[in-house]
Amino acid sequence: MKLAACLILAMGLAAGQESLRERAPAGASRVMDDGTVLLAAGTRIPLVMMNSISTRNAEPGDQIYLRTMMPVAVEGRIVIPEGTYVTGSVVKSVRPGKVKGKGQLAVRFDSMMLSDGRSIDLTGKLGSLDGDNPGKLDRQEGKVTGPGSEGRDALTVGSTAAAGTMMGGWIGDHGSDAAIGAGAGAAAGLAAVLMTRGPEATLHKGATVDMVLNRDVRMDGTAVGGRPARGRGFQPAPPK
Repeated sequence: MKLAACLILAMGLAAGQESLRERAPAGASRVMDDGTVLLAAGTRIPLVMMNSISTRNAEPGDQIYLRTMMPVAVEGRIVIPEGTYVTGSVVKSVRPGKVKGKGQLAVRFDSMMLSDGRSIDLTGKLGSLDGDNPGKLDRQEGKVTGPGSEGRDALTVGSTAAAGTMMGGWIGDHGSDAAIGAGAGAAAGLAAVLMTRGPEATLHKGATVDMVLNRDVRMDGTAVGGRPARGRGFQPAPPK
């Protein structure tokens, strides 16, 4: 009886330890005892855009294609090789207005294709943008807002007004002619502004972005190969 009780107690302790491991906090990407790999919610994976998208012609549902910039390693094992393909889709595309309103572009990440052809479903959002991208990223929503056109509009109105002033002064002999020319030029510039949309929100081919996982992703260890990482590799960063 004592032996049986000890065995039951030991089995209970082992089960409890396994349960604790399964409930590790977010950010603890790790290799599980059964050989599967857990990429925790909040893991950031750097990607490169393989196609360009813009609010000029993008619509919700359009596909985006990316690949990983560098290997992803967990516990010293490469679990996602460099160049692994990732697909996503456009969820929001709003063109900038002709008078006001900036372009808005939101995307999500949907799946990752492994080297053996198998696909893993995932849910991710934009976590960072290439420094050369002129837009502004809302990290909470994963939405890119295009730059404003205020400076460009002022330049358009100012340049046409200046041109009108020069033309008025050349045609007439009085200051009033120059003033009339300036007014006409300003009106023409304002008309041009009202007819022109602001800058589009874009993600260019070759741009680098961060994908942030919204939920834990379990991967079959045999599918990713579990190769040892050479050097430091890339360790998934914990959520911020």
